[in-house]
Amino acid sequence: MEKFDAIVIGSGQGGNPLARKMAENGWKTALIEQRQMGGTCINDGCTPTKTMIASARVAYLVAHSEDWGINNQGYTIDMAAVMGRKEEVVLQFRNNTTRALQKAGVSIIYGSAAFSGIKTINVALHDGDIMELTAPNIFINTGAAPFIPDIPGLRDVPYLTSTTLLDMHAAPPELIIMGGSYIALEMAQLYRRLGSNVTIIERSPRLMSKEDPDVAAVLKNMMEAEDIQVITSADIEKVMIVDGHLHVEVKTGSTSLTITGSHILVATGRQPQTATLQAEKTNVTLDAKGYIQVDEQLETSCPGIYALGDVKPGPAFTHISYNDHLLIYKNLFEKAELTVRTRQLPYCMFTDPQLGRIGLSESQARLEGYPIKVARIGMDRVARAIETGETQGFMKAIVHEHTGQILGVSIIGTAGGEIMSILQMAMLGGITATQIRDMIFAHPLYAESLNNLFMSLEK
Repeated sequence: MEKFDAIVIGSGQGGNPLARKMAENGWKTALIEQRQMGGTCINDGCTPTKTMIASARVAYLVAHSEDWGINNQGYTIDMAAVMGRKEEVVLQFRNNTTRALQKAGVSIIYGSAAFSGIKTINVALHDGDIMELTAPNIFINTGAAPFIPDIPGLRDVPYLTSTTLLDMHAAPPELIIMGGSYIALEMAQLYRRLGSNVTIIERSPRLMSKEDPDVAAVLKNMMEAEDIQVITSADIEKVMIVDGHLHVEVKTGSTSLTITGSHILVATGRQPQTATLQAEKTNVTLDAKGYIQVDEQLETSCPGIYALGDVKPGPAFTHISYNDHLLIYKNLFEKAELTVRTRQLPYCMFTDPQLGRIGLSESQARLEGYPIKVARIGMDRVARAIETGETQGFMKAIVHEHTGQILGVSIIGTAGGEIMSILQMAMLGGITATQIRDMIFAHPLYAESLNNLFMSLEK
């Protein structure tokens, strides 16, 4: 059995920098990865999708160039080139990650890890051998995988996930998407712009059911404006293949529908990758859904074993996983005593335009009894948006009525995530709505309309 100071299971956006920093601080560190270096973000998530979304946006702009006074003589989409560009960027990021870990002296082990006892691990190597490891400090960063619901017939058809869809070198002619949240909406718009006919089927009464109703309404309008069919309050009762085509039987209220298509994408959530870890052998507790239970400092029920990223409960975002590693690293090496309790939780959905979100939604703030005022301005009143011809969406901020502190932000619009980030820093720094209202911003940035956003509180 080989002994290490630290073992990281999973090469995600938390595990990689943590492994590197521990090795640079003199800890003998092993990193176990069963697939490809970089985890979901680099290989199946953020990097490939945002690279392809950039190509799809160019296609959209070319198709609508006459709106800007540019007469276009026609265009074609070269999916091989789109995919080639995506794969080149993924490989670049993956190789950069590998080189940084190797330079730091991390022992990279490719195989599947399972606990064999208290802080002991067996790794089934790709060459068929078994390697045994142990360490006083172990960090689980195995992430999550697409959740496949138990719908009659679904497992009998060649369904797609957010992973396998990105491996297709042709846009599906008719793409049916199960789900109406982040992944579903990004993929719907992306593949519609690359030539697919797209239908979204969502079980809840509205898309993005955790967002405010006005946010959900704009997102639905965005989808439908690009000829994406949206069906909400819909229960999928059966999936089958008839004469070579997918048939999805849907019930909405008292109405039954049959949706046909060439491909179906399952985007109904994700589940933690803990099934093969045998966590019980090292006294690590899982919840009913398989997520690893952690305390406020991300330590599990077995002292010295921590969980980072999507394998634990909470927001499943890459930047949260990265922040997890910072928290653990600073607590271990700098005695910082950080916790997850007070950290900010921003996120951005990369539809076009974007949705940037942080803090309390309007619905949450009212439910929790905060005395609030709501600042709101349509993007059609933002000078920069009017000039660029992209006026979909709005800016909204939730402001404490008595202190002027910003409690939450929703920005749907071009550069929505960037605008949200400005207000995120204001929230962290305690800058009030009044201060931002009177602040000087360069003209004519999108950010300049934060003046007008907070002026709306005076009306």
